[in-house]
Amino acid sequence: MTDTATPKTGNDVQFFIQKVYVKDLSFETPGSPQIFIQQWTPEINLHLQSHATHQSDHTHEVVLSVTVTAKLGDKTAFLAEVQQAGLFTIKGLEKEELARTLGSFCPNVLFPFAREVVSDLVTKGGFPQLLLAPVNFEAIYAHAQKQRAEQPASH
Repeated sequence: MTDTATPKTGNDVQFFIQKVYVKDLSFETPGSPQIFIQQWTPEINLHLQSHATHQSDHTHEVVLSVTVTAKLGDKTAFLAEVQQAGLFTIKGLEKEELARTLGSFCPNVLFPFAREVVSDLVTKGGFPQLLLAPVNFEAIYAHAQKQRAEQPASH
């Protein structure tokens, strides 16, 4: 029987989470206090974005930006923005595998931390608890790669 969880690149692959931290955050309630007396049936919009920057040797910073907007009709109830970051040391991966790890696996590691920060901000802002659903970062990464491949090469 084969173990499908073992990386095909051998035992030389190393992955370490050095640090997880909030890089930036913002919470706004532009319609308060009037927004609190309305019936709470919001339209929630979630926007995710991530990027990685090389720091030193095999260390990379990955920043997952999460923006949640809640609207009641045409009024913004709240806007929560969180940049959840992490320092990751990654050794032994080829360029494509490293890009996939930084673009999908690392944001997946960061998302539960960002989800907790968003939930705390929303609750402390006076709104009902907001629990963001899990996200398939592998699918998001694959979609972004497909879009890049379909773009015409610029000269």
